[in-house]
Amino acid sequence: MWQSPNDVVLMSDPRVTSIPVREAGEPLADARGRLRVDTRVAERTGDDRGAYAHLRAGVLRRLEHAESLLPDGYHLLIVEGYRPVATQRRIFDDYRATLTGLSPAESYVAASRYVSPVEVAPHTAGAAVDLTLCNPDGVEYDMGTQIDDNPEQSQGACYTAAPNISDDARAHRKLLAAALEPAGLVNYPTEWWHWSYGDRYWAMSTKAEHALYGPVEFTG
Repeated sequence: MWQSPNDVVLMSDPRVTSIPVREAGEPLADARGRLRVDTRVAERTGDDRGAYAHLRAGVLRRLEHAESLLPDGYHLLIVEGYRPVATQRRIFDDYRATLTGLSPAESYVAASRYVSPVEVAPHTAGAAVDLTLCNPDGVEYDMGTQIDDNPEQSQGACYTAAPNISDDARAHRKLLAAALEPAGLVNYPTEWWHWSYGDRYWAMSTKAEHALYGPVEFTG
């Protein structure tokens, strides 16, 4: 049976779910025109309103700072930011349903390796971003897996510190972290592409007393 590594705190952990939210009230801001934004999520989901390209204003400012810290030839490429609650719930439930042979409690925890439970999901707060690195022509660098490859598909290579990736991919993940961490974002260790600021997982990671952002409705 699958067991999470002892050094990874999952989204479903009470140390995360018990953290209160004191909503900062920041609006969602459009990343398009400010950073490079990929359209694959919009094309896959039919998101013609562009919700996926939005993040809390404070998160977007931090990403712009992170972009400025990258060396020449490297750029952030945003794949997904905000995600509606209904979409988050569907993704979690669909993935959880693939995890057979587990009790309901075990499947809930195991699913949270890859998709956050909706009640704590940072994407629904506009606080999380799935992103990668690309060159000036938009060609993505080797990061070891595709964005959104789950633990089963990737044989665990989606974990940020996975040993079963190439030296180039490992170097690129470190480069991404070297830009995002000084900008105040934290990584979810089971997904190299997932970074956040102001959500419950960020609060747990930084020992903040409360999160800054809770679920918000996109009205664009």
